[in-house]
Order: sequence, then structure tokens, then C-alpha cells
Amino acid sequence: MMSAAREDTLDPADWTATLALAHRMVEDAVAHLRDVRDRPLWQAMPDAVRHSYDAPLPQGPRPLAEVWDDLRANLMPYPMGNIHPRFFMWYMGAGTFTGALGEFLAAIDGSNLGVGNNAAPLMDAQVTGWIRTMMGFPESASGTLVDGGSKANIIGLTVARNVMAGVDVREEGVAAIPQPLRFYTSDQVHSCHQKAVELLGLGNRALVRVQTNDACRIDLPALAKAIADDRAAGLKPACVIATAGTINTGAIDDLPAIRDLCRREGLWFHVDGCIGALVRIAPHYRHLVAGIEDADSLALDLHKWLHAPFEAGCALVRDRAQHLGAFAVHPEYLEEKPRGVAAGEYLYNYGLQTSRGFRALKLWMLLNEHGTDKFGRLIDQNIEQARYFAEAVRAGPNLTLIAPTVLNIVCFRYDPGGLDEAGLRVLNTEIMLRLQEAGIAALSDTTVKARHCLRMAICNHRTRREDLDLVVREVLRIGDEVFEEHRGHEPAASV
Repeated sequence: MMSAAREDTLDPADWTATLALAHRMVEDAVAHLRDVRDRPLWQAMPDAVRHSYDAPLPQGPRPLAEVWDDLRANLMPYPMGNIHPRFFMWYMGAGTFTGALGEFLAAIDGSNLGVGNNAAPLMDAQVTGWIRTMMGFPESASGTLVDGGSKANIIGLTVARNVMAGVDVREEGVAAIPQPLRFYTSDQVHSCHQKAVELLGLGNRALVRVQTNDACRIDLPALAKAIADDRAAGLKPACVIATAGTINTGAIDDLPAIRDLCRREGLWFHVDGCIGALVRIAPHYRHLVAGIEDADSLALDLHKWLHAPFEAGCALVRDRAQHLGAFAVHPEYLEEKPRGVAAGEYLYNYGLQTSRGFRALKLWMLLNEHGTDKFGRLIDQNIEQARYFAEAVRAGPNLTLIAPTVLNIVCFRYDPGGLDEAGLRVLNTEIMLRLQEAGIAALSDTTVKARHCLRMAICNHRTRREDLDLVVREVLRIGDEVFEEHRGHEPAASV
């Protein structure tokens, strides 16, 4: 039997001291964002910092001020760098201070949005409705906030599988599907779709990767032929996954043409809009994603061009009943009641999570603070910056564009002449790594149509044209430097 000793809590013993420390944390956080341009984008961690993460499990308490000092020394100076204006590597938003406040306030509210009748789920439904409006979906459509684009695509493709299977997959399982399903997409598809068809029990073979044309868009005649060939072979074409902004080059598939094909063929029209869906709110370039509003399901990332802190994605489904039919369950321990805490619509019926974080608050704050018009202008700004950079590449010596620049992704490489593909890969990889290690800029690399290249993804509200000019100068300087270091030491065909 427990003694009558004082019962414990995790609340601070001294709220006044905790408030003072919280003020200090906020001041440090403001400085971290305000002065980001003055710091290296990235820096290697010293061994002492790396070894600090080998510390054993704490058994006793430490003052919170000491914990914060540890974070200031061992975490804050060594970020990925995506909040920096010259982070052009993986496709990520740059975050905002308001979004960070939203994360904090969501944690203070503490609500679990899977179930419950309170303000937070109403805000979630409101924000989802705003996104539905931004994308041109009808009011009758449904949506759910998720952790990111991969999950959003899984949600949409799950509904597609269940609707197109010809059998009650939830009850009977995928083994009962009378004909093997086929999902069609371009050879530029994001890898999350392979994981999706694997998780859906269809297997990687069910994902038919159709060749792309010179613009890196799905080849429509090849798509039509693949569908016809599969039908003739006794397979069941089920879904086309169109891409509104490929991860490699930012290419946008012909959405109206794919929509029309899907309607003719009786296929589900899914759009992966994690790169470019939000272009629909951009005043100048919104025409690039015309037709996205006609998708049967749409996946988009809100931690990219809405700059919400990670994680924030959304899945929209045109037919709410089909969406609920794929996920809704009604266990006895989560019965909805006519009033009280358990009244209201249970949001967990639209996705995979029973426990759901309050992602909507940071989005609600950001959209209220800035409005969609400003976000749209910033999207146009990034696209214009990409075109500016592409022109600088065209004008620069020893620089070559590798793919058309449609959105905000530029694929290019340093090519001094006289090198084969293997040599160019080594040379450009070294340029990329030296840029990162010097803390100047972060670029990634990829391969497009068998040609290795550097990849600039401009998705940052802090980026200025002077940053792009600097990247051009530094790529040329480092490229010349690396080329000279190795010239004469190895055969002319490699670096």
C-alpha cells in the first residue's frame, strides 16, 4: 500500500523561474531565425558533440536550465540547414516563427484529434476545408491532415484500391481481388509510391512506370498502350498517378489529358501534388497545374510552400463516402455519443491514426497571419528565381542545363569539356560536397535521362537573387579548382 507521502507531478516546482527560462528560450529562438543568414548553412559536428549523444539514459533529474544549455551547445549549431536561404538540397520548406509558435500552442492545448468534441477538431476541419478550397475541390469532398506527402499518397491510393478492386478488400483481403490491379505513373515517380503499393499488398510489379518524353512528363501514347496491353493480358488497370511536379526536375504531367483518359477508361485519377499542387494559389503560374481540381484524390505537402514546421501534409478525396469506406471503424470503446466529450465527428475515420496531433493550429495561424495571396506571391517568386538561375546557368561558362525548368527545380552541371559521364559525376559530386562543407549552400544531385547533375530546389521564402548569384560564382570557382587539382593526374576521360 502506498504511503501518504506527497504525490508527485511533472509540472514545474517554480513556475516563475520556468517562465523566465521560457522567455530566454524564446529570445534565443528569435535570434536563431533572425540571424540565420549570418551563419554557415551547415557545419560538421566535432567529435565531442557527436559523443554527447552517447550519454546513458538519465535516471535522476537535472535543472531545466542545464538541459537548455546542452541543447544550445550540441543541437542548435548543427541543423540540417533547411531554414537557411541557401538550402536548395532536398525539397523542403523553410519554416516560420509563427509556425513554431503554433507547434508550441498545440502542445499546450494537448488535444488528441483522433476523437473528441472540442475546439481543436473543429479547427482541423476548418483548415482541411480551406485546403480543399485552395485546390478547387468541391465542398462535398473530404480531407485529412497527415504527417506528410508519403502518408497522403497512401491515403489516396488506399481509397483507389478499395474502390477499383471489385471486391470488399477490407473484409476479404487483397487475395480475393479477382484480377491483379495495375497503377500507372511516370518513370519519374517519387519512391513513396513503391512503398505505397507494397503496403497495399499489391506488390511493386503493380506499379507500372511509363516512359517520359523529353520534357520529363509521362508519355501519353505510351500510357494508353500500357493500359491497353494490360487489359488484353487479363490484368485490371485501376489508377493513374499523375505528378504535379516531379521530384527530379519539377516536371508537371498533362493533368487535363490524364483526367480525360481516366474518365474514358474508367480509372481512378490520383495526383501526387507534393511538389507543385500549391502552385494553384499562385497568381501568375497557377495555369501550370490546371486540371488538378478534377482529381479523384490528391496528396500535397504543407511543410513545403506553406512553410509549416514539420510535419504537415494533406490528402483530399473527391467522394467522402468512398474515403470513409476505406478507413472508418466503430469499436465499442470509441462509440460516438449525442453530447459530451465523445460527441462530434471522429477524425480518425479518415486515415490510419487513432492518435492524431494538432497539426491544424500552426496552419490556421499561418494562413490567418499571411493569407493565401501572400503565399501565392511567394510561390511565384520562387518560380521566377528558378528561371533567373536557369538563365544564369545558360549564360555561364562551363555550365549546362540538363532538364527544362518548369517550376522551382533547376538541374544543371559544371562541364569544362573533355570528361565522360563518370568523370562528370565525380567532378560535380565534389563540387556539391565542398559547397556543403564550407557552409555556403546545400545542393543535391540526381540523374536525369542517364545524365548526372546538380539539383537546385528553390523552396524558401528567405532566398534572394543574390543567393543564386553566389551559387553560380561558387560552383564555377570550386569546379575550376577541382578540375585543375585533378587535371594531369588522371586520364582525360575522368577526374
